[in-house]
Amino acid sequence: MSRNPLFLRKLYVSSALFVALVALMLLIHACQPEEDVWQPTPYHLQIPRFFPQQLNIPDDNPLTVEGVELGRYLFYDSRLSGYMGTNPDSLLSCADCHAQAHNFDVGTDNPRFPGGVTYGLSGTPTPHSPMPLVNLVFNHNGYFWNGMIHKDNPDPNRRSLENVVTMGIQAPHEMNSTVERAINALKQVDYYPPMFKKAFGTEEITQERIEKAMAQFLRVLVSADSKFDRYLRGEEQLSPQELRGYVLFTTEEGADCFHCHGSDGVPLFTTNEFYNNALSATHDDPRDRYAVTGKPSDHGAYRAPSLRNVAVSAPYMHDGRFKTLDEVLEFYNTGLVNSPYVHPYMHKIDEGGRHLTPTQIADLKAFILTLTDDAFLTDPRFAKPDKLNTKK
Repeated sequence: MSRNPLFLRKLYVSSALFVALVALMLLIHACQPEEDVWQPTPYHLQIPRFFPQQLNIPDDNPLTVEGVELGRYLFYDSRLSGYMGTNPDSLLSCADCHAQAHNFDVGTDNPRFPGGVTYGLSGTPTPHSPMPLVNLVFNHNGYFWNGMIHKDNPDPNRRSLENVVTMGIQAPHEMNSTVERAINALKQVDYYPPMFKKAFGTEEITQERIEKAMAQFLRVLVSADSKFDRYLRGEEQLSPQELRGYVLFTTEEGADCFHCHGSDGVPLFTTNEFYNNALSATHDDPRDRYAVTGKPSDHGAYRAPSLRNVAVSAPYMHDGRFKTLDEVLEFYNTGLVNSPYVHPYMHKIDEGGRHLTPTQIADLKAFILTLTDDAFLTDPRFAKPDKLNTKK
């Protein structure tokens, strides 16, 4: 078969031009700057054994490594209150009222709030004692002592953990500031815009992003490695005294704690429900559960807080009236106050309490102390970032 020289020459030229054109296109593409592709790193929250599988994480705010880290910085940074001055009285961070060593509660030895009595930058007292910020991701019944922050609240700004962040910035009994001031203060910190970019795709600092980052951090504060947890996992044994206390805790004929501080065998040590626990005969608190539901039976009712790390979570009750765990135990043992609204779970109301013996009280306390999770209270992942110590 003969080949036409002219045809072959044309074919060679055409092939050479095609190769040159492809090379030119590749060169042009290589010279163009590549656009940044925002790909945050998913945060793997490991659900502890025996814990609920359903998590309270909204679809529009999934956990990411970058978002959680940004939230940790914001949680500890007093500049979130919107002030850049050096006067410590003009600054307040979330961590000032929620210290890690105290189960992210205030603590009675708080240097800012002696005795655990909290107030805002305006000087206004906090209506209720702060609650521990622990295992919030498993709570689907609303936040605060009265559960006013819940998904069905008609106010769209009072429905989620994200909303709590803005409330803390604005409330006179907390930061007494504005979101605008908070944003302006954060913009002046050189490392925040890049952190917001890593978490949300751009360097823009907005209210929504502050809320989302902080809520992400709060949702990963999971405590699940106390001595009792290790006992459940078969890794450690409880002492005879602790076991006796466990029996008292979980039986009606004993201390009868489990109705409010247990939940069908799930070791959260709270039902996250609301009860009038016979603390007082009068009910004039405008922020009790009744203020949320309007149900007469909710007069004087408040959330049953988790007993995890309760030994370090003083002061106790919604008004912080008890400073020690011993005072709380004595209240339930002999100090119940009857009223028409006392919850039916308070089975010994007519007798003023359980009337356990001193030995039984000691056993019960020994069990409660097994709920302290030292690893959680000292976990560096939840601690103040070193960079914030310089405030630059």
